[in-house]
Amino acid sequence: MEHVQALVVGAGVVGLAIARALARAGRETVVVEAGSGIGQGVSSRNSEVVHAGLYYAPGSLKARLCVRGKALLYEFCTTHGVPHARCGKIVVATATAQHAALRSLQQRALDNGVPVQWLDAGAAAVPEPAVQCTAALLSPDTGIVDSHALMLALQGDLERAGGALALRSEVRRATLHAGRPAVVEVASADGDDEIATDLLVNAAGLHACALARRFDGLDPRHVPRAFFAKGSYFALAGRVPFSHLVYPAPVDAWLGVHLTLDLGGQARFGP
Repeated sequence: MEHVQALVVGAGVVGLAIARALARAGRETVVVEAGSGIGQGVSSRNSEVVHAGLYYAPGSLKARLCVRGKALLYEFCTTHGVPHARCGKIVVATATAQHAALRSLQQRALDNGVPVQWLDAGAAAVPEPAVQCTAALLSPDTGIVDSHALMLALQGDLERAGGALALRSEVRRATLHAGRPAVVEVASADGDDEIATDLLVNAAGLHACALARRFDGLDPRHVPRAFFAKGSYFALAGRVPFSHLVYPAPVDAWLGVHLTLDLGGQARFGP
């Protein structure tokens, strides 16, 4: 039976980033991916927005990881030649009744250490004359990134650090042993195989919960229930009159239908 120090399931952006870190830390690392290429699952449906950290509760893990991760992501993109743009975002109120929500978001951003600027309707029309609003928040640190180029760069670092990627390799199940390596069953075109690993990482995205239920020896209390939702995006035909991402004031329990840009200059509305 083959043995590796670390086995990561899933070659999306999360799996590749984790595997890169493990390999750079000196662990023998293998990524197994059921698909024929990297990033074919939920990573291929990424909005490619680099979030600044406006929305999360101050002091929460989400807030701290978003703010720190944003800085690390921009640094990584710069050093690795990953296409990206710090284009900024404006969050708009379309009625004075939404100003309270916008002010609350402004305070949350400041508590998280995220720079924002309050704009009245006239000031908002300067950077975005096509936007009609009564007030807006400008987030200069929000941006966009080429997600596939990012994953290719992560894969490159992984392999330079001695890590390996196995495509068309589906994890069927795993058996976990306290104090001993886990045994992972992997199916590929060459047949079924078993791999022993000291560290097993489940980064299977949409299938992570279902896969975790096939890990013998894992307490079911540690397997979250999956909740699925589908969002649709609509492309804007013709010339795009915006240079920033445009989001509505968060007056409900979600971020609302917003406008995002890609690095090719195209725009879409959703989800």
